[in-house]
Amino acid sequence: MEVLLQRPWLPVSINGVQLLSKSCFGETEYHILLTDMKCVWEERMESADIEKRAQELNRRLRAPVKAFFSHLSEVVRPALTGSGGGTNISVTQEDGNINMKLKSELAGLPFYWEFHCTPAPVTVVCSQLVRPLLAMSFLLQRQVEQLGGLLGRKDAEIQDYRENGATLSRERLQTEVFEERTYRENFMSKALPLLVSDQSDSLQFDGGLQQLYSAVVSHGNSRKRKLSEEPSVEEMPADEPDITYSLGGSKVDSGAAEEVQLEAAGAKMADRATEKKSLSSAPAERPSAKPKKKKVGLFR
Repeated sequence: MEVLLQRPWLPVSINGVQLLSKSCFGETEYHILLTDMKCVWEERMESADIEKRAQELNRRLRAPVKAFFSHLSEVVRPALTGSGGGTNISVTQEDGNINMKLKSELAGLPFYWEFHCTPAPVTVVCSQLVRPLLAMSFLLQRQVEQLGGLLGRKDAEIQDYRENGATLSRERLQTEVFEERTYRENFMSKALPLLVSDQSDSLQFDGGLQQLYSAVVSHGNSRKRKLSEEPSVEEMPADEPDITYSLGGSKVDSGAAEEVQLEAAGAKMADRATEKKSLSSAPAERPSAKPKKKKVGLFR
């Protein structure tokens, strides 16, 4: 799953069906994700399952998985990466699933394969699509804000040149002062109708977006690794000051714990002084039993 997360979504056209795809092929296993932005489908197959399906689709096949899996990945990979091919693959949708049937030739004999992609779990959709897209939109919004500020400073610079007598040699180069609110309103009024009229644009994931997706995912993974490498409380040595103690349902640090221990020691000394004073002031009385020490401090 982590390896697949590093792969960007790629726009593909398989037998006339427009999709976004990401895939990962290992030595004897693969993981595929497909989406039309209405549903996300996936299929994950390992060696034993691949061998079983290959025997069902190719009765005469007796080779191990390693013998034909490289051929399978070479044939289907161009179609799943948008680099060409796909003419020998048919796509059908049945009962909410999407199936791809492949026909090729292996060692002079026909070789058949079918991908049975089912709706992906919500966790997979969130990790592979939703969270990266939200992070991308946040970064792009920050970029737009910075570019708007840059244009404002450029306008101020141009205005300073004008006030000091500078003029344009060509009038066609003159621009209006940038106003972010006006620009955003004009952009939305022109861009939204085009987006609604052509839904295929929603499946365009060009090179710039692919690089941004990979950068966002890579940053998220490196952050997870740093957090996982930090020692937990149980793994920290006993003399570290970060160890906390529980006292009366609240947490205190080691410094506060030392103060509590000092207070406990002071309380014990005060009890002893009180005891001696009471004995000296009443010598005729029978000494009472030694008073039970109060339970003070961290240890009962």
